[in-house]
Amino acid sequence: MISKVNLSEKFAQFDDTWSPKVVGELNEAYVKVAKLEGEFVWHRHDREDELFLVMAGHLTIRIADQPDVELDPGEFVIIPRGVEHMPVTDGVVHVVLMEPKTTVNTGNVVNDRTVPTDQWL
Repeated sequence: MISKVNLSEKFAQFDDTWSPKVVGELNEAYVKVAKLEGEFVWHRHDREDELFLVMAGHLTIRIADQPDVELDPGEFVIIPRGVEHMPVTDGVVHVVLMEPKTTVNTGNVVNDRTVPTDQWL
């Protein structure tokens, strides 16, 4: 059955940060929602591109050897595979992520923020 996804309802279902939740599947990619707050970790994805779409708040993506990318609601950026980056916020930010199913949230880094399995909402 084909069904719609209400992003506001999905964001209301969780409070944890830096822990993406799967809300859809498209070809070999997942559509995820996440709440971000503070600084993440410098990392890269060697095989996957990553899309960040801001739904609420202001997100800065620091990129190695390049200017920061500033995103407000309704704006997105695609971080190409292999590019070292670090998301940073000054409050809670709601984002939609679109990335291949193989993407690990911390990329080439394993730490306490690494989400080992995909959680569906």
